[in-house]
Amino acid sequence: MKTLMLGNEAFARGLYEAGCRVVSSYPGTPSTEVTEAAAKYDEIYAEWAPNEKVAMEVALGASMAGARSFCGMKHVGLNVAADPLYTAGYTGVTGGMVICVADDPGMHSSQNEQDSRHHAIASKTMMVEPSDSAECKEYAKAAFELSERFDVPVIVRMSTRVSHSQSAVELCPREERELIPYEKNPGKYVMMPGNAIRRHPIVEERMAAIAGYAEDCPLNTVEDNGSEIGVITAGICYQYAKEALGDSVNYLKLGIVNPMPVKLIKDFAAKCREVFVIEELDDIIETHCKKNGVAVKGKELFGWLGEISQLKIRDKILGVKAEYDTFEDNVPVRPPVMCAGCPHRGLFYCLKKLGVTVSGDIGCYTLGAAAPLCAMDSTICMGASISALHGFNKVRGAESEKKSVAVIGDSTFMHSGMTGLVNIAYNSTNSTVIILDNSITGMTGHQQNPTTGKNLKGDPAYAVDLVALCHAMGISSVRVVDPYHMAETEAVIREELAKEEPSVIISRRPCALLKYVKHNPPLKVNTDKCVGCKQCLKIGCPAISIHNGKCVIDHTQCVGCGICKEMCKLNAIGD
Repeated sequence: MKTLMLGNEAFARGLYEAGCRVVSSYPGTPSTEVTEAAAKYDEIYAEWAPNEKVAMEVALGASMAGARSFCGMKHVGLNVAADPLYTAGYTGVTGGMVICVADDPGMHSSQNEQDSRHHAIASKTMMVEPSDSAECKEYAKAAFELSERFDVPVIVRMSTRVSHSQSAVELCPREERELIPYEKNPGKYVMMPGNAIRRHPIVEERMAAIAGYAEDCPLNTVEDNGSEIGVITAGICYQYAKEALGDSVNYLKLGIVNPMPVKLIKDFAAKCREVFVIEELDDIIETHCKKNGVAVKGKELFGWLGEISQLKIRDKILGVKAEYDTFEDNVPVRPPVMCAGCPHRGLFYCLKKLGVTVSGDIGCYTLGAAAPLCAMDSTICMGASISALHGFNKVRGAESEKKSVAVIGDSTFMHSGMTGLVNIAYNSTNSTVIILDNSITGMTGHQQNPTTGKNLKGDPAYAVDLVALCHAMGISSVRVVDPYHMAETEAVIREELAKEEPSVIISRRPCALLKYVKHNPPLKVNTDKCVGCKQCLKIGCPAISIHNGKCVIDHTQCVGCGICKEMCKLNAIGD
């Protein structure tokens, strides 16, 4: 039976059919749905780990126990998991271990355009790259086979377009697999220097064996259309090229992108007058070709930035310019904004009003940097807000400590913020950290985390007490505020900034989009009292606009949070 599936859903189906037993991941767009879909299969144990490093270590432990295991993450998450990944490249596996990393060319939801193929090369692990949903399923299954065959973790490189596009997938039954018996093997798994140095030659031999396999394997395919022009590509770029060029060129589609074949590429190129490499982000395939004496054209045509398109390929290779209508220059931009009723809005308004420096973090609350709030000075990576604030205050001293804060979400705090807070307590800056506790992992689509009291499947789970945790880390001053009450929130921020000790403020209010949250009736505007001062627009709520010089509240969006009501000094906004 065939069915339409997202690439991520199809990948999860591949995990199921391959007999995967353990899935541990951290949510990150565009990878999140792989684990959410895998959790729907009762035969698979699935969990959200506190971060990607933990997830990969769980998967490696499950592999050591003899099970097929999986962990998933987005490209920047692989940075967090790099420590166990690089060592797993040395230890190898027992049960097959598959890692999904979803890159984000074009930065639809990310802070950089990192190319994860570099991690595969550096960690000396195998990487494959599917181009559509059907391949996502089949590559997931093949990855387990290859992992066990070559004793190596296998990374499957996805991208936003593959993860979130749909195509037909053939459904097959699950292959139940017995656990591989556990045998103690410290020479393989205890990576102290004496053992690791003996594993390195094995790693190099393994990579050479995989490279040999890549010369003639089902994942690397040649399409000979009798053309003098050849295209070497992989992943979604293959789909772009096929749509743009059809059968007018020959194709070498690389399913294995690390290690890559040599003879296969040379033989393919030898039959072509001109060879193009089409790949998004960095010149990994192109460099491999040139290093092995194969003349190709690539980045000088397609560049290093963003996504490649069918139109660009047709233009650069066939010289066919696209004809399409364009919009006028005065089309208004529609930047993303925090939702109506977002609990972070009142807090950021207070921070802007106080004029403090805000060290920011990764989450939907990063939108606090946008106009009209403009209440964030930096965003680097998960957990960096706290550590960066400590460094900032160490340099700028006591005066800065009274005028700066860090903001971090509850899920991000559990991910990688705790160590930064310990550092503040241990190495002594009077820094103020604000944990934005909206009772969920919001930005990636409402996943549970260790503070919510539920696990991935929605079952009851231990909920970390953030107040007690912060106390245990050495922070004696911990306050909880409701950001819907801005006057109280502002007063607490002032008090904590004035203290001669590190402090934590927990801004606690559930995400307005959570289904269990009961909202107040929409607010109304008394047009007789409204003078059009636009004070209410300063909070950037999408439910508020100005029409004919008066404030207007969209009742389909307003959740009655009351922030605009508190701001209006003329009492023009009410229930």
